[in-house]
Amino acid sequence: MKNDNDRIDSISSPFFNRELSWLDFNERVLEEGLRKDLPALDRFKFLSIAAANLDEFFMVRVAAIKRSQKSGGAKEVSGVLPNELLRQISHKVRSVKERLSAAFVDEVFPNLAQGGLSLLRPNQWSQQQYEYLQSLFAREVYPLLTPLRMPEEDRLPTIDNYSIHAAFLLEADNSQAWAKNSSLPQEHISIMRIPSALDRVIWLPETELPVETLFPMEIIPDSTRQCRFVLLEDLVQTFSNLLYPGFTIKESLVFKINRDADISVDEKRDEDFIEAMEEVLEGRDHSKPIRLVYMPGSLKILNALASRLTLEETDLYEVLYPINPLKLHELFLSRGFDHLREKAWKIYPHHVLHKDEPIWDSIKAGDVLLHLPYQSFDPVVRFFQEAAEDPQVAAIKTTLYRTSGESLVVRALEQASLAGKHVTAVVELKARFDEGQNISWAHRLEKAGVIVVYGVAHLKIHAKATIVMRREHGRIKRYAHLSTGNYNEKTARLYEDLALFSAREDIVYDTGILFNMITGYSAIQATGRLVIAPTALKRRILDLISRETNRSSPEAPGKIMAKMNALADPEIIWALYRASQMGVTVLLNVRGICMLTPGVKGLSDNIRVVSIIDRYLEHSRMYYFANGGDEEIYLASADWMTRNLERRVELMFPLLQEDTKKTALETLQAYFKDNCQAWLLDAQGAWTRLTPAPGVKPFRAQAFFHARAGEAVAGNSKGATQGEFVVRRSTPVEV
Repeated sequence: MKNDNDRIDSISSPFFNRELSWLDFNERVLEEGLRKDLPALDRFKFLSIAAANLDEFFMVRVAAIKRSQKSGGAKEVSGVLPNELLRQISHKVRSVKERLSAAFVDEVFPNLAQGGLSLLRPNQWSQQQYEYLQSLFAREVYPLLTPLRMPEEDRLPTIDNYSIHAAFLLEADNSQAWAKNSSLPQEHISIMRIPSALDRVIWLPETELPVETLFPMEIIPDSTRQCRFVLLEDLVQTFSNLLYPGFTIKESLVFKINRDADISVDEKRDEDFIEAMEEVLEGRDHSKPIRLVYMPGSLKILNALASRLTLEETDLYEVLYPINPLKLHELFLSRGFDHLREKAWKIYPHHVLHKDEPIWDSIKAGDVLLHLPYQSFDPVVRFFQEAAEDPQVAAIKTTLYRTSGESLVVRALEQASLAGKHVTAVVELKARFDEGQNISWAHRLEKAGVIVVYGVAHLKIHAKATIVMRREHGRIKRYAHLSTGNYNEKTARLYEDLALFSAREDIVYDTGILFNMITGYSAIQATGRLVIAPTALKRRILDLISRETNRSSPEAPGKIMAKMNALADPEIIWALYRASQMGVTVLLNVRGICMLTPGVKGLSDNIRVVSIIDRYLEHSRMYYFANGGDEEIYLASADWMTRNLERRVELMFPLLQEDTKKTALETLQAYFKDNCQAWLLDAQGAWTRLTPAPGVKPFRAQAFFHARAGEAVAGNSKGATQGEFVVRRSTPVEV
């Protein structure tokens, strides 16, 4: 790598900056929300995701940059100093914020209102609505509010990370004798958190009814008629004078703060690791403030908060739309309003994994590839549930990185353990922002008798794997599930992922080695099929790229295709540059961060980078190498980032059965055919949305995958046994 690094100064922009590249990704999400051809709620979704993404970005990435700035950090690999990077981030985020505000206020909220879903701000309330809301506030909201003093010199009251707060500038009523004491300040600031126990959306009655009528807090809207709603924070701002007798509210401000969430747990505390993790979670609500987001309001309160929180003007972001809009979108979806969004795509059952056949029989007949969310997540749940109920199953081992709120997978593991099966769950407590939920699952599983392992010191366990041991014909037969995504029923309906069910002896043997390495003191063992980080994965990827480079010739140029969420490892990028220089065609589909610069003459002429932003979040990782005609294709839990390859337990696994290889290759190729939802990266770092060229038929990859899943079911129902969309089932190779 010394020679490569020496060349950085002589090559124009060999690396894009990681943080600025991520902001470019978020702008591509924003662009979906700016599309006027999308229904209003779909636009609301993309705009809300773009807004929510910035919270984590500031809490993690900007927090890290600020720490580097404070310690006099040097240039990182793209050559940008922390001060300059923070300036560029601020400029980009303010541009995004202005576009978000304009889209929400000028287009999306008016479009929702035209469709029957109207947000009414306080200046739009009728007299009867005002009186109704005032009564409701007194009954339902007022008792839950806790006003807190903000003294000038004492420590601030607790301002939780991410929660919405309201602050009030109070003036003492001079009629009160104690307030006439000139030595006391006449103005005070009070802060209160908007109660999270209440819904932010308050539905208004459809008709003007007498105020004395007692309405329940929960009014069920009818999406076929005009539904009007107000926000809880507007009620608090409007009626909070009830909480301050003897004072007049002069001004108010609704805001939230983002705090540093990049706090490491003390991994030396083996005996009380959960307690150490809980301390990290508690610390997030008291860690250093990074950003303050606020709606138009009191500048005096804003300046006082900024001063007390030691925030600069560049850390303050005004928005014209409701704070935390993604929460509102989730509420709207729970109520229906289907006429305001695109028709949901049907999720198809897998055409091989039939419910009337034990899942073990299906997997024994041949490897099965599952493509989520076009195909249902149900077989994964069945895999766990049948393992829990089957008396022949002796043991289950699984990794849990992120799980859903009421996880059927966790419930099945509990059931299996209570039934006397040997169940091991590797629960990764360091899964950022899911730590609390994972701690809860860990406690539940332990109570059910599950052996819970909290990962490996200093390494996150990001691999997604499960192995089931079943007694068959006097021996133990093993079944594996390996995936690019998590065991999460909720995200399985929203994230695109690929998973493999296999009973191949070479695959299940290596999966067993993986678990032994994670849970015990097993020395690093060689694996024949699976490739594991941090011990071997990076080296294998570099070797695969090098092999393709060395085999490439003008007569038979090599080819690499890769799909991932992020590309940020300098060694991998330099290897791809060398491959390009040797004539290898490199096609990269990178959803988010891409530090590689394509299209630089003499460096990356043969590299093309695209990114797909569509209905589902692209989440799978797929890696293809032409290998002189003996094609290899892999699925993985790991992106090509240094943290994944060197500081996590990750997994890459090959597709070995011809039908699964064919389906995966067809899937990967489809991403590079997309001319409807794809963006193309150029050498200057600009992303351009692709559109069909004249005479070229539009092709949308996600629509193709959805149609393919439907055709597979239709073909199977007609009795097809082999076909383009039907997995050919064969006996697994016994090794």
